[in-house]
Amino acid sequence: MALGTPTLAWFCAAKWPVFTPPLTVFHIKLRQEFKARGASVECLNFRFEDTPEGTFVETIMAAQGELEREQNRRQTIQKMKARVEKGYYVWNTPPRGLRYEARRDEGKVLVRDEPVASILTEALEGFANGRFETQVEVKRFLEAQPLYPKDLPDGTIRNQRIPELLSNTTYAGYVEAPSWGVSLRKGQHDGLITFQTFGRIQERLRGGAKAPARKDISADFPLRGFILCDDCDKPLTACWSTSKTGQKHPYYMCKTKGCESYRKSIRRDQLHGDFEDVLQSVQPRRGLFQIAKAMFADAWNQRLSQSGDTRATVKREIAKIEKDVEGLLDRIVEASNATVIAAYEKRISDYERQKILAEEKLAQIGRPQKAFEESFELACRFLASPCNIWESGSLEVRRTVLRLVFLKPLAYSRKQGVGTPEISFPFRALGSFSVGHWEMARWGGFEPPTP
Repeated sequence: MALGTPTLAWFCAAKWPVFTPPLTVFHIKLRQEFKARGASVECLNFRFEDTPEGTFVETIMAAQGELEREQNRRQTIQKMKARVEKGYYVWNTPPRGLRYEARRDEGKVLVRDEPVASILTEALEGFANGRFETQVEVKRFLEAQPLYPKDLPDGTIRNQRIPELLSNTTYAGYVEAPSWGVSLRKGQHDGLITFQTFGRIQERLRGGAKAPARKDISADFPLRGFILCDDCDKPLTACWSTSKTGQKHPYYMCKTKGCESYRKSIRRDQLHGDFEDVLQSVQPRRGLFQIAKAMFADAWNQRLSQSGDTRATVKREIAKIEKDVEGLLDRIVEASNATVIAAYEKRISDYERQKILAEEKLAQIGRPQKAFEESFELACRFLASPCNIWESGSLEVRRTVLRLVFLKPLAYSRKQGVGTPEISFPFRALGSFSVGHWEMARWGGFEPPTP
């Protein structure tokens, strides 16, 4: 054998040459394992020979095959990257709630996949506006939808699926590929939510962990966890108690040891009745809604008339962002430190997101999503009858009523009933019109005339 001629044993040494491709190394190791076990390898278009020349040719063929695969991979990534830069989603599996639709001039484009798209929109907007306090509540909402696809045979959704849904920019109508150096940009598809809504979701996710939604809150005890014991200021628990006759009775009670009301039962009907009386008391009179409607209409028209000034302000904000980005790009050209360049790139990415929000806000100025009548009637329906909604609503609706009407949990005393509630601003504002004595002022005023 000539000096320096490569052999199979030389290739399979403990230290592999740095220039040997990894898949070629794997092929050589695999052949070595076959040989150690006495197995023979046959191929239709290649003849394996256990000679130095045969081993050399086989190694070259394996390296050539790997070269072709890597070249195809590089070309595929380049094409996919170019398509993402144009705003197209390119991965094999589209996000849940969206599907591919083939178009003649554009290729495959994401479109809404109903009814899953509408269900996801409700879930995402619900988490953004506080309807769902935690990710667990979003998970339970999706699991309760019969038309939403589940992950497991028992009808549940994996926990990691929820943060993936909440942090997916594709649902906001944008695409990005950080691993390929493609920054966030407007997609060629319509999102399920606005980018502003997506931003509120991210703010809530960064806001820190919240107490998980209780699993023991059921339709039998919708006030569990919301009503506090007046003696110890701790949430009341609830349970069904079985009498000697075998009949079950629902009760609320305090479970805090050392409390004066510890283990002292409160009948569910009594507590629910007292709570509904409080809810009825905060419900404003119907006559106030005509006044409120006129006030809302004036404010609505005033905002629409100011849309020109608002549009100019947002345009100046966009121009300032673009100027700041240009300044950072000039600094990147002059910088040589990799850490400093990475910091500049991060700031540019933040500015780009701010610009996206500003451009979306600019497009929506003067174009309300709903007409005034539709928007007001929806709010008016809730403000006019929260008690009726509570009585006829599901558990989820009832928990929403609690969050919209009251600012904090209610204290309950076994002797005095429900404490003074802290109600939200709309009910407090409408209630302020209901107190006091009102009459038209006389020509001379209420005070006696002075000489």
